[in-house]
Amino acid sequence: MEKDKHLGLRIDDETHRKLKEMAEYDGRSINGEVIYLIRQAIREYEKQKQ
Repeated sequence: MEKDKHLGLRIDDETHRKLKEMAEYDGRSINGEVIYLIRQAIREYEKQKQ
C-alpha cells in the first residue's frame, strides 16, 4: 500500500486564519479543508479539459 505524501505549505497569517475559520465552519481540520479544496480544484480542472 502506498503511503500518503507530505506537503509542506507556507501561508501568511491572514490566509491561515481564514482557512481555519472555513475548516471549523465545515467541521473539518485545516488539513482536511486543504485536501477538500484541492480535490474541488482538480475536479473543476478536469471538467474544463474535457
